[in-house]
Amino acid sequence: MITKEQVLEVQQEWGNGVVKIGSLKENRTECEAFANKFLDERYAFDAGPVLFKPTKCETDQFRPTKSEALSYFIAGDDRVCFEDKGFAIQPWTKVRFENTGFILEQERAISMGNYFFTDLDGNEAKVEYTFGYKIIEGELKIDLHHSSFPFKN
Repeated sequence: MITKEQVLEVQQEWGNGVVKIGSLKENRTECEAFANKFLDERYAFDAGPVLFKPTKCETDQFRPTKSEALSYFIAGDDRVCFEDKGFAIQPWTKVRFENTGFILEQERAISMGNYFFTDLDGNEAKVEYTFGYKIIEGELKIDLHHSSFPFKN
């Protein structure tokens, strides 16, 4: 059975990875290498379908491939999706999760809530998320990532 503590640990690692990607933005080669490693370690792209719907996408809303996810996180001249600006190279100084709930099963878990991204000026961006996780070779990896800004009237 996947535990809440395992999900919290993976969330912490995910947030730390996003922060690290941004910290490497001035060294493009190192940033790309780390971002690729981050996607391999955190997401299940090598094990089957990944349903990835990142926050700041209007034209290419859904990103089922690793190259499309990489484009979203770090953009660059070779980005796959033209609209990408490099979400993770903002940079962010902190990511924190506020989970509203979990569904925990033997080989799968789902979490939902808000996560907050802190910029260099200390401002927080609130984003709603749902992540799905599954165990692959003993590791919890993301195979569902949906995030969006809260509705504003």
